Parts: sequence; structure tokens; C-alpha cells
Amino acid sequence: MELSQIFRKPYIFWLIGIFIVYLLINIFVSGFYNTIPLIINYVDTVNLFKLSLSLIFSIFIGILVSINAVISYLKYKERKKCKEGIALGTLGTIGGLAVGVCPLCITGIFPLILSFLGISFSFASLPFDGIEVQLFVIFLLSAGLYLLKRD
Repeated sequence: MELSQIFRKPYIFWLIGIFIVYLLINIFVSGFYNTIPLIINYVDTVNLFKLSLSLIFSIFIGILVSINAVISYLKYKERKKCKEGIALGTLGTIGGLAVGVCPLCITGIFPLILSFLGISFSFASLPFDGIEVQLFVIFLLSAGLYLLKRD
């Protein structure tokens, strides 16, 4: 299977659709829509470099999630075994949703789950304000894509 196959009809529509749905779910679950007015109101105090970097990483994660999903489907259709690639792709997708759009601005799923257990945690407490988690998710999705692409 060639990578160019996913950029042909009908798979290109699936790529775009999965990308849009993933970003919408990520925005909704992370509550980033509540953060946008705050960013506008407090633009002087916001680190725009970290915010921009985080948004770029979120878009890149969405692209990788959609590519992984379409390639997983094509591999499944060809009846090829690709458990490792699908597992890493799924883990990366869940990790991307856990981090949210901007790990510094919002809560995300992981800190929310920990808060139910009485543990206070924010990605802002990490050395690079959660951007390192996004890089790890990009690594997981890239590794999953490599394993899926491997014959």
C-alpha cells in the first residue's frame, strides 16, 4: 500500500472528516471554547509563543490521527495484521484528547480524571507547560504510522 493512496477519492474525504471531527471533539472535551474569550481579554499576559506552538502541535496531532485512522482502515480492508500500529495510534489519539488543544490553558481529560480521585494536577506544572506531552503524543502517532506503513 502506498501512502499516496490515502490522498485519493474517497479516502481524502475520510482524512478531512476525521481531522475535523477529532479537532471538534478535542475542543469540546477540553473546553477550549471557554478559554478563547479569556485569551482575547488577557492577551497581554498570555505567552503567545507557547500558545501558538501548542495550537500547531494540536493541528499536527489531528493530521496524524486522521492519517493513522485511514491507514488502519486500509490495512484492515487488506486483512493485514497491524496490531502494534493500531495500538500506538489509539494510544496517541487518547493522549491527544487527554492533553487537549492547549495543555497550559485548559484542564484536559487526564487532570479531570485525577481530580475525581482527589489529586490536583495540571499540565502547567510540568517543566514545559505540557508541550512535552504533545511531543510525546506526536512521537506515539508517528511510531504507529511507521508500524502501519511497514509491510
